[in-house]
Amino acid sequence: MDTSRGGKATHRPRAVLFAVCCAVLIAGGMFYWYWAPGAEPARAALPSGRVPVSVAIAARQDVPIQVTGLGTVQASFTIAIHSQVDGIMQQVLFTEGQHVKKGDLLARIDPRLFQAALDQAKAKKSQDVAMLISADKDLARSKTLVLRNVTTEQIVDQQQARVDQLKASIESDEALIETAQTQLDFTAIGAPSDGRVGVRLVDPGNLVHANDTRPIASLVLTQPSAVLFTLPMQVLDDLRDAMARGPVEVTAYDQNNRRLLSTGTLLLIDNAIDQATATIRLKAMFDNADERLWPGEFVNARVLLETRRNVIAVPTTVVQRGPQGLFAWVVNADNVVEPRPIALGPPSGDLTVIDKGLAEGDRVVTDGQYKLQVNARVAIVSPAAGAAK
Repeated sequence: MDTSRGGKATHRPRAVLFAVCCAVLIAGGMFYWYWAPGAEPARAALPSGRVPVSVAIAARQDVPIQVTGLGTVQASFTIAIHSQVDGIMQQVLFTEGQHVKKGDLLARIDPRLFQAALDQAKAKKSQDVAMLISADKDLARSKTLVLRNVTTEQIVDQQQARVDQLKASIESDEALIETAQTQLDFTAIGAPSDGRVGVRLVDPGNLVHANDTRPIASLVLTQPSAVLFTLPMQVLDDLRDAMARGPVEVTAYDQNNRRLLSTGTLLLIDNAIDQATATIRLKAMFDNADERLWPGEFVNARVLLETRRNVIAVPTTVVQRGPQGLFAWVVNADNVVEPRPIALGPPSGDLTVIDKGLAEGDRVVTDGQYKLQVNARVAIVSPAAGAAK
């Protein structure tokens, strides 16, 4: 029994020490929360009876009016490289992904059969030329003899027909030579344009035909490149007005609308509206000197319709809709809010142009409007502090 009391007496100071430590930690935490610099804005935003809001200053600035549509990149030329003659693929002289110039040799077909056909056509022409020379001499003799009444006019006419026939044969031989030479030239497959060669689809040693549906490779010209994109048909009149004023700037961004890829100009507006989607198709051209635009890539095309000069612009979150129409909460010098009717201009990204209702320097509420009432007192906080609360 004495031992038991001694054990309880030993554990009692430990319990007291534990309780004291917990009290110290709680007091320290409350002290840090109250005096920490990061918490000061949040406490300052909460005086008694005031609503915490974030504000922006209505300012005059130049605002670009843009519309954005999703589109795809297209190369200036996309050419499927085919053989124009039948034969064995003897050589492939390009590297996949290589830049080539117009006329560069890409592949070669076995030329022996075509070279033989050309030699045969040339030999046939030489034979006919030799026969024509002989026939011309015979015709000259016949003409001399008919003057001496040694031969008849019929013989002269036959000799003349023979000469004419041989001349026609020579012309036919020349056409055959040209055809054979063309077929031989087709065995050397050259690049029809500048561009970049794609993946090789036919290896050396394979038999290729002129009517093959599968090409040897594809060639694309990406400088310049085009972007085909669509916009709502409601902006058609604005687009036409912009094109009437001069070249319309188009900027291409990646799918996330973060990275600027290239800047070009609007080339055309399609000649009809797609009634199924109520959109209009457009085409813009880009120099694409750095090849940031890649054929088949999805991009966001921003069209600059106009630039509004020296206008009042506020964040779009300022605009509110009520029973009486559009309005904005304006904070006066006493930090009291009042709703003010506004008339909107066109939006531009995160900004909206205000045609009527706001003056330069007005403080307008951008966040916290759902708690506001007429003549409510507010406490202005930064967006970060408001979010933390």
